[in-house]
Amino acid sequence: MQGTAQTPSQPDTGYTPTDRTVPTRSPDRASYDKDLVHAILDEAYVCHLGFVRDGAPVVLPTLYARIDERLYVHGSTGSRPLRAAGQADSGLPVCLTVTHVDGLVLARSAFHHSINYRSVVVHGVAHDVTDPEEKRQALDALVDHVVPGRSADSRPANKKELAATAVIRLDLDEVSAKLRTGGVNDEPEDLALPHWAGVVPVRPTYGTPVSDPGLAPGTELPGYLAAL
Repeated sequence: MQGTAQTPSQPDTGYTPTDRTVPTRSPDRASYDKDLVHAILDEAYVCHLGFVRDGAPVVLPTLYARIDERLYVHGSTGSRPLRAAGQADSGLPVCLTVTHVDGLVLARSAFHHSINYRSVVVHGVAHDVTDPEEKRQALDALVDHVVPGRSADSRPANKKELAATAVIRLDLDEVSAKLRTGGVNDEPEDLALPHWAGVVPVRPTYGTPVSDPGLAPGTELPGYLAAL
């Protein structure tokens, strides 16, 4: 782990900033508050998992889930990062990121165009999950992270499926969030220019569930899906 970096805004309920989690650009937008980090992680579906393979960087998009202060990522036992995490006793050094786009910030000048966003960056070492009970809980959490309540409303993985599935865990230790909110930051001399400026909000929406044509007779849309 990198050495601790000093920041005056670190809350008592936060993660300890390090050299890797204090941004060099706009450090005032960084936060180490655990509740904020958890909220950003819990709202997203896809993370990007970065690691080094054969001396070159690789970044893979994948589903994940959080249980307390750990993140879990699953995949095929043949997946290179999951296989590497299991083969190395010391684990696999990774960087995991999650980002929400909340708005398009359109300024009068091209230079000041931006986006409003919330992001989390996690540095650490991923380890293969070998305990059967922890693996089961992680897989249930992955299903419920996509749709809460879904793991109880689907067939659990059988032995063959479990044998083909690998799970790695990453402790939330070296973590930071970064956010941009608010409006346009145009230069004073540009305020009179005849160009529209402002923020276009970006919000995720769910469509109406489309039933599989092969549903068993009498199968109705469950309440937890209707609530979406």
